[in-house]
Amino acid sequence: MSMPHSHTDTHENDHEHGHEHGDDHGSRRFPAGGKRDILIALAITILMMVAEVVGGLLSNSLALLSDAGHMLTDNLALLLSFVAMSFASLPATDRKTFGFYRLEILAAFVNGIVLVLISFYIMYEAYQRMVHPQPVHGTLMLIVAVIGLVANIIGALFLFKHSHSSLNIRGAYLHIVGDALSSVGVVIGGIVIIYTGWYLIDPILSIMISLVIIYGSWSLVKESINILLESVPSHINIETVAVELAKVKGVREAYHIHIWTITSGVYAMSAHVIIDDQLVSGSRELLDNIRAVLADRFKVQHSTIQLECERCDSTGLCSLPGMVQNSR
Repeated sequence: MSMPHSHTDTHENDHEHGHEHGDDHGSRRFPAGGKRDILIALAITILMMVAEVVGGLLSNSLALLSDAGHMLTDNLALLLSFVAMSFASLPATDRKTFGFYRLEILAAFVNGIVLVLISFYIMYEAYQRMVHPQPVHGTLMLIVAVIGLVANIIGALFLFKHSHSSLNIRGAYLHIVGDALSSVGVVIGGIVIIYTGWYLIDPILSIMISLVIIYGSWSLVKESINILLESVPSHINIETVAVELAKVKGVREAYHIHIWTITSGVYAMSAHVIIDDQLVSGSRELLDNIRAVLADRFKVQHSTIQLECERCDSTGLCSLPGMVQNSR
């Protein structure tokens, strides 16, 4: 939105950084038990990874070995998520004024990329297996896959309750869900091999599972990139924000509005706001009213607002009735 005035008269910069709201953001950002549940899921996936490696080698199942490789990336992803959450809980510093929240987004981005790369590799191996079919021990494959499915469901349940509040945990959750889908595919493959002896079902299911994982991972990567590029959050429209702020009593116009995401659920904004001429002492209430609109309508809790009044004369000073202008 363009500014109708060539100059501004009075400015009031108000900053609400981590010094005032860091604790609030921190307690709101990290769900209780989030790190504990990640560790529980990590322990489950480590045990199942070992079981699937052994089962895959004994049964000669590519699907099981692929799932074990997927679980290896899950373990790394869960560990990365835990480390990121631990660092993100650290307080802001003079150099890191927003704290370490962005580490969560970086972890989510890495998790998504790794999922995509691993899925492409599994599809490549599946293609090789389709060109050169190999016998698979269906019964052992089925037993290990069922155990893996149960373990993945348990791990997913631990993370599901936190997956909507943290992009980082969502990335870890998607890893577990991907494993669960793999296990379902391997179970189906084991049943088909036992009753039909059709070994090609093993690589075919591997490709189908990989495509599903890529589809889910891409949304995670895309959202992480949007946050890292400081794009406007998807639930916010800049024009709507300007219109709503202009409705606040004493506000004439809001422009140069910038809104971005610090990390999942934590939004920040900066803006210039043209207001009616008034005493500086009255600006506190006006700012409170503006922030109330931002918090209630758009979930923006962290804002930097520059208050300005229209240009009144060539001196660049605003005059209020009954007040004497002082030279600067």
